[in-house]
Amino acid sequence: MAIVAVNIVPLGVGTSVSNYVAAAEKVIVDRPGIKRQLGPMFTTLEGDLDEIMKAVREMQEAVFEAGADRVMTTIKIDDRRDVKATMEAKLASVNTKLGIKNPDNVVIP
Repeated sequence: MAIVAVNIVPLGVGTSVSNYVAAAEKVIVDRPGIKRQLGPMFTTLEGDLDEIMKAVREMQEAVFEAGADRVMTTIKIDDRRDVKATMEAKLASVNTKLGIKNPDNVVIP
């Protein structure tokens, strides 16, 4: 299972990009097999890497379809294969080290 951070930026469209972000998010909001977490600068996806990469390509295309003539995409991939690592487990691991309780009892590999 992979965890992927993706940032898709339309260039030359002005300072507000939320409509373009929404267009990209619509591609994955209810996509089976891919868990998503929208953040202020990146969207984090969790699932099969091949499926995520297909979705990222569709997200980029959606930004073009929303009116962008140029798009810059940044992708960061965490593909861990020794244990099943989840977004929640990564956060819980750091929070535990900070002394912050793990209210959801997320299993930390």
